[in-house]
Amino acid sequence: MKFFKLNIDCHPERIRRVAVLIFLLCPIISLAQNKEDEKNKIIEKRIEYLIEDAEESDADYTTIFDQLAYFFDHPLNLNRAGLDDLEEVGILTSIQVNNLLEHIENNGKLMTLEELQTIEGFDSEVIKLLLPFVKVSAGVDNAQLSLRELLKNGDNQLFMRYQSVLEERKGFSSITDSALLASPNARYRGSEPKLYTRYRYKYGRHLSFGFTAEKDAGEEFFAGSQKQGFDFYSAHLFIRNQGKLKQLAIGDYQAQFGQGLTYWSGRAFGKSADIMLVKRSAQGLRAYTSVDESRFLRGGGATFQFGKIDATAFYSYNNIDANINEIDSLSDDNEVLAITSIQQTGFHRTFNEIEDKGAITQQNIGGHLSYKTRKLNLGVTGINSTINTDFTPTLQTYSQFRNSENNQTKLGADYNWIFKNFNFFGEFSKSIAAGNAFVSGALITLDPKFSVAVLYRDYDRDFQPISSAGLGEGSTNENEKGMYMGFIAKPLKKFTLSAYYDQFTFPWLKFGINGPSGGYQYLAQLTYKPSKKLEMYVRIRERDKQENTAVNLTEGIDYLVSEKQTNYRFQYAYKVSESFRLKGRVELINYDKVESPFETGYLIYQDILFKAKSFPVSFAFRYAIFDTESFNSRIYAYENDVLYAFSIPAYSNRGVRTYLTARYHVRRGVDLWLRYGLTYYDNLDVISSGLEEIQGNHRQEIKAQLRFKF
Repeated sequence: MKFFKLNIDCHPERIRRVAVLIFLLCPIISLAQNKEDEKNKIIEKRIEYLIEDAEESDADYTTIFDQLAYFFDHPLNLNRAGLDDLEEVGILTSIQVNNLLEHIENNGKLMTLEELQTIEGFDSEVIKLLLPFVKVSAGVDNAQLSLRELLKNGDNQLFMRYQSVLEERKGFSSITDSALLASPNARYRGSEPKLYTRYRYKYGRHLSFGFTAEKDAGEEFFAGSQKQGFDFYSAHLFIRNQGKLKQLAIGDYQAQFGQGLTYWSGRAFGKSADIMLVKRSAQGLRAYTSVDESRFLRGGGATFQFGKIDATAFYSYNNIDANINEIDSLSDDNEVLAITSIQQTGFHRTFNEIEDKGAITQQNIGGHLSYKTRKLNLGVTGINSTINTDFTPTLQTYSQFRNSENNQTKLGADYNWIFKNFNFFGEFSKSIAAGNAFVSGALITLDPKFSVAVLYRDYDRDFQPISSAGLGEGSTNENEKGMYMGFIAKPLKKFTLSAYYDQFTFPWLKFGINGPSGGYQYLAQLTYKPSKKLEMYVRIRERDKQENTAVNLTEGIDYLVSEKQTNYRFQYAYKVSESFRLKGRVELINYDKVESPFETGYLIYQDILFKAKSFPVSFAFRYAIFDTESFNSRIYAYENDVLYAFSIPAYSNRGVRTYLTARYHVRRGVDLWLRYGLTYYDNLDVISSGLEEIQGNHRQEIKAQLRFKF
C-alpha cells in the first residue's frame, strides 16, 4: 500500500510563499453573504461540477451561466411557476418541485418565502440556495408582446471583448516566404488577438434574440479566408409560452430530451459532490448563445402543448468541419468527397484547419413527444442525422464497431416518475441497425437529512452516440457498463456529508487500451458550515482504471495495468466584511500507474474578492503556487473571469500563477472589465509545444471587455 508522499523544495523563497498562503488560509471573521455572492457561488459550483470529470480548460459555459444569471436578475414567481419553470431553475430536485406544487395546490398561494420551511424536503440549506432566484407575488406575470411593451421593458446587452497573450508564440513568429511555402502549416495565418462580440435582447422569459461572433487567436479577420470578418457567427430568435406554442427556436439553438441518450446538444453535468445531478433535467428547446462551434443546431424547432401532451419537431442543416481524405473522380464532372473524421475544435488558423472548415454539411431531423403531469413524464424521441459525403474513418481494432455510414437514426423512450419520496427515471435508446443504450436510476429521500441516488447504465459497443450525453466514465456513450451509488447526509446541523461510488467496465477495447477493462471512482466530501459567515469542506476523490502499460515491449501486445489518481482537497470561503470575501484551497494529488514512476503534486491558492455597493470598482485576485511532476498529475481549478468568459487552467509543472480581474462601473448601463494573468514556471525554459510554444519561463495574458446595458 502506498501512502501520499510529497517532496517540497526547501528554498527559502518557496517556504516564505507557503507560509504566506497558510496564514491567509486562516479565517478570522465574516458577515452573511448577500444575494450577489450567493449567485456567484452557485454558478461557480455548477461550473466546477461540470469540469469535475471533463477537465477542459477552454470550454464555454455561457448557457449554464445565462440560466442562473437570468433568474437572479428576474426572480421566478413561485405562485405563478409551473413544473417546467421550476425545473429550469436547476436547483430543486423533482421531488422538491412536486412537493412545492402540491403544497400550493392544497393550501393556496404562498404568502411569504418563509413558508417554504413548512414544505417537506425544504431545509434551510435548500432555501438559502433558492432565495436569490425566486420571489413570492400575487401578481400575474403574463407577457404582453406588443411593440410598445417590448421597447419599454425589454433588456438589451452588448458585449465587446479583446484577449491576447503578451509573449510571442511560435505560430505568430516570423518565417520566410519560401519556408512557409514549403510548409504551409508552419504558422498561423491570422493575427494574434482573440475577439468576441455579443448582442442579446430579452423580454422576460418570453422573447430572446441576438447574435454572437468570435475570432480565435490565429484566425484571419477581414482578410484571406475570413473576408466576412469573424470566423464564427451565431444568431437566434426564441419565443416561449404564446398560447399553445410552448417554445419556438429559429436560427441557432439546442435540443435536450430525456436522460440524454437519444439526443442532447450542449453540455451536461457529470459525477460530482452533488449526487442529485446524475439525473438529467431536459429543457427541450433553448436558445444558443455560446461560442462552442459544434454543440448546437442551426435551423428551427417548435414545441406545442396540448393539455398534458407536448409535441416537439426540429430541423437543422449546418456546415461542419471534417478532415478531407481524398477526392476520387472518373471524370471532371463526377467527384466524390471522402472524409476520415469530424473536427470539433472550432479552430481555423492554419492551412489544414481552414481547408477542413465547413467541409461537409450535416442534416438533423428529429422530434419528441411527451405526456407530462406533476408526477409522471413519459416521452419518445427520434433523430435522423445525415452528412452529405462518404465517411471513411481509419478504423482500428478498438473502433471497428463504430458506425461509418453517413446516415444514422436513433429512437428512444424515457420516463420520470415520482412515487412518494422516490423519483425513478431512465431512458432506452436504439440505434437503427446497430446497438442499444440504457440508463435507469432513482433519487430517494429516505429522511429530510438523508438522500440516496442510484443509477445503472449499459451502452453497447456499437451504439451510435449522435449528440448523446448520458452519464458515464467514457467521453462517449458507447462500450460501457456501470453502477453508480451515492448519498447526501446531514448528521449534524452544521455538517453535510456527500459521497458516491461508481464501478464501471468497458467490455470491448478502447483507444490506448488493448483489451476489456474496468475500474472505479469514488468521492467523499464533508462540508462544515458553522454559521452564515463561514463554509469549508474537505474532499477525497479517487479514480482507478486500466490502461496499456507504459513499458516498451519488443514483441507481443501491450498488457493492462492499473492507473490510479487520488486528489485530496481542503477549501474554505468566508467574508471579512460586506465588501471583502476570502476563498482558499489546498489540493494534493497522487498519480500511480503500475510500472511507471509514482507522481505527486500540489496546488495552493488564495483568492481575495472585493465588491462594495457604493464603490464603482470590484475585483478578484488570486495568488497560487503549484508543483506537479508532469502533466499526468495536473490539477484543474476554476478562475474568476470577465462576465461570460471562463478560465479553467490545468496547473502543472512547478511555479506561481496570479491574476487580477477588475470591473469598473463607468456609468449606468456601462461596465468595463480588465483582466491580467501571469504564470511563472521555475522548471521550464520553453512553455507548451508546437505552434503554441513560447520561448521562456512565463506566460502573460490580458483581457478587456466592455458591456452596454440598455
